[in-house]
Amino acid sequence: DNQLSILFHKPVGIVSGTPEGDEIPAVRLITAESLSGKSHAIPGRYNKLAPLGRLDKDSRGLLILSEDGVLAKAVIGPESQLDKEYVVKVKGDVTSAKLDMLRHGLELDGRKLKPAIVEQVKPQELKFILREGRNRQIRRMCEYLGYRVRKLKRMRIMNLTVDNLRTGKWRHLTEREMSSLNRLIEGSSKTMEAS
Repeated sequence: DNQLSILFHKPVGIVSGTPEGDEIPAVRLITAESLSGKSHAIPGRYNKLAPLGRLDKDSRGLLILSEDGVLAKAVIGPESQLDKEYVVKVKGDVTSAKLDMLRHGLELDGRKLKPAIVEQVKPQELKFILREGRNRQIRRMCEYLGYRVRKLKRMRIMNLTVDNLRTGKWRHLTEREMSSLNRLIEGSSKTMEAS
């Protein structure tokens, strides 16, 4: 099983998925030059790496790219239960009433959102932990309440963080990360069967 799975710190201005026009897709930045650490394999030009989940062009942070379809389904499938953590800088007055609305009670496209964990870290900085990833979800949640999102960064997906990875760099998932990720995935699919 030589399916590659990597972590990438996506810069602003790069798209995670299929590019339109002259946009640059994240997968094109996965090169020998941008590798952080050692690699047993550098993805070739025709790799089958696909981004697991979207990260907007104007957001930065952790993106998992993988050739592994099972992993992809667990991370981005509609049933995904995996925690994703974001730090968001907003413009606007942060009130406890608005924080409550962000935590539960918002609807997007006529569908109620799953409860989210939202904390105020600094006067204009919020931390979000989500278990779903609708299109531009955080930006739209914030806009709905009159906030303007100035910066959005995904810090973590489950046990994987962007901590030691500079912007624009990538590294392989370690075997330890893969096995704990697989355990989390198995655990969350059992929970769903039970519920």
